[in-house]
Amino acid sequence: MAAKKATETFSKTVIEEVHRWGCMKQTGVSLRYMMEFGSKPTDKNLLISAQFLHKELPIRIARRAIELENLPYGLSHKPAILKVKDWYLDSFRDLRAFPEIKSMKDERAFTDMIKAIKVRHNNVVPTMALGVQQLKKGMDPKIVYEDLDEIHQFLDRFYMSRIGIRMLIGQHVELHNPNPPPHCVGYIHTKMSPMEVARNASEDARSICFREYGSAPNVDIYGDPDFTFPYVPAHLHLMMFELVKNSLRAVQERFMDSDKVAPPIRIIVADGLEDVTIKVSDEGGGIPRSGLPKIFTYLYSTARNPLDEHSDLGVADNVTMAGYGYGLPISRLYARYFGGDLQIISMEGYGTDAYLHLSRLGDSQEPLP
Repeated sequence: MAAKKATETFSKTVIEEVHRWGCMKQTGVSLRYMMEFGSKPTDKNLLISAQFLHKELPIRIARRAIELENLPYGLSHKPAILKVKDWYLDSFRDLRAFPEIKSMKDERAFTDMIKAIKVRHNNVVPTMALGVQQLKKGMDPKIVYEDLDEIHQFLDRFYMSRIGIRMLIGQHVELHNPNPPPHCVGYIHTKMSPMEVARNASEDARSICFREYGSAPNVDIYGDPDFTFPYVPAHLHLMMFELVKNSLRAVQERFMDSDKVAPPIRIIVADGLEDVTIKVSDEGGGIPRSGLPKIFTYLYSTARNPLDEHSDLGVADNVTMAGYGYGLPISRLYARYFGGDLQIISMEGYGTDAYLHLSRLGDSQEPLP
């Protein structure tokens, strides 16, 4: 299906309203606030939360829709990007058409609607990646990728904002769970064990490595197995999975034809007063220093996008070892979303250390691009 021009399907009033809402101030929320507020999911609190989202989500979505209209190098006109813009405009329209939330009946209807919005946006990342691919295909290969800095900055803002929108919707929806797992407040686990999450993510990454290579290096994890702190396990799992997967791939490819046994990946979990730091170390040969700036960009992956031009956009679940090159930059955004960071230090000819810093205090406000 050819992507239809967004402006043809959306009335002038919707577009004007998007611009009006896009100028309004966003309101950030901290991990600690989400945790304290959600620990008592009374009807009153659910109502307050729904009313907040009814006002906050259109502002955040409008900002992204406006940015999607004004991208450099003609990226805004690529079919995949037009498709994403349509999703954002649809969601904006749904939110604005929803009447004021006054009762629990309204609140339940609103929750169903934002649940549907979250599903509508499931494939935004691979679809945006496809748009960037469509752009690269038509570009002069002589254009230096540093010139595409504007696009990198846009994608950082865009994906960071998406993490926030999905966190707010997911948190609100999850508060309706009548039987939450112990120590869980929505998406947040108040006693999350980083060792356990690291173990699960490593097993997941190893099984993919097995599937692709027929074998996988071991992963050794060091740290206090009883240590816990409040965090979002799904976020940590995503970041750990990505880091371990990259390390497994590097070690596997380096030792594939060697007589030596592939050395294990080492994960160390340290609990400091401010940060919990997780180090993932491998002996996969490292990255040349000239290549380090490129690992956090969105335009470099040598891997094929699972959403190729010819594949169906509905099936973006097939994870591969190579992915489509967005793993590291997006993992860094997840770390920064709650005040942490991700750093990669490499020794070319030996291996790579990834340092994942997670803020323990949970006080930092969401970054609001």
